[in-house]
Amino acid sequence: MKVVAAFLLAVLSGKASPTSADIKGILNSVGCETEDSQIELLLKEVNGKDVAELIAAGREKLASVPSGGGGVAMAAAPSAGGAGGAAPAAESKKEEKKEEKEESDDDMGFSLFE
Repeated sequence: MKVVAAFLLAVLSGKASPTSADIKGILNSVGCETEDSQIELLLKEVNGKDVAELIAAGREKLASVPSGGGGVAMAAAPSAGGAGGAAPAAESKKEEKKEEKEESDDDMGFSLFE
C-alpha cells in the first residue's frame, strides 16, 4: 500500500507517469524502505492507464465487498431452538440493562472515557 500511496502522491504532484526513482524518493523522504520488485510490479500494472479510471474501477470493486453487520446477530442468537428459548433471552437482556444502569449511578454521572 505504501508504494501505491507514493505513486498517487507523485501523480498529484504533477507527474503523469511517475518513475521508480520518483516513488523511491517519496518513500525515502519519510523513512520507508522499499523493494524494487514491488515498485516495478506496480509500474508494470499501471503503465499506459489513466489513474482516474483505475480509481473508479477500484471503487466499483469495493462497492461489492460486504462490510460487516452479520457477526453480532449471529452471536446473540439462542443456541437452543424452539419458542421456549426466546423468553429467557429477553428477560436476561432486561436484567443486563438494569445492571448497566446501576453501575453508571455508582460513578455519580462522571466517566473517564466520555
